[in-house]
Amino acid sequence: MIRILSQDIIDDSHWTYKRVTYEADVGGEIRQTSREIFDRGDASAILLYNIARGTVVLTRQFRLPAFLNGGEETLVEVCAGHIDDGDAHATVLRELREETGFVIPSAERVFECYMSPGSMTEKITFFIAPYEMHDRTETGGGLADEGEDIETMEVRFAEAVAQIASGEIRDAKTILLLQYAQIRKLFG
Repeated sequence: MIRILSQDIIDDSHWTYKRVTYEADVGGEIRQTSREIFDRGDASAILLYNIARGTVVLTRQFRLPAFLNGGEETLVEVCAGHIDDGDAHATVLRELREETGFVIPSAERVFECYMSPGSMTEKITFFIAPYEMHDRTETGGGLADEGEDIETMEVRFAEAVAQIASGEIRDAKTILLLQYAQIRKLFG
């Protein structure tokens, strides 16, 4: 049994950071605990793949938290974005167009997971989709008014997997989708 006692907003200038106090039955004893939670909503992510070319589409962009934690100026990632309207599929197709310039009609939902459930509410819905080079009909690069400056890269799948081991790819959602592609044997 879980009972929420209070939810106090610490900051909500962009996302919501709050302290939640709750009671839980732990081995027959009711205990009260407080935790600070970062509620940024949910997101969706996509791995574009081309079996004939043996490639995937990735992005490279600056991420302030990674820079502050490890000094990394950019991260290699799959395309992803925050779900504004409750529709993970529409979000991932929109983000794909904005970030990479690829316009595709649909994507296959493959799984969803919590990225850091000890402190964040965020759940990501993951997609995959095949692509052809003629699907890149727009410029991409992200939205300037959101401060985005995103590089689109076509990378050989085997090279992307090797970049996990070398540490060049350190983004969890990207690692998950590349490993999913390996498990599913998309590239043989």
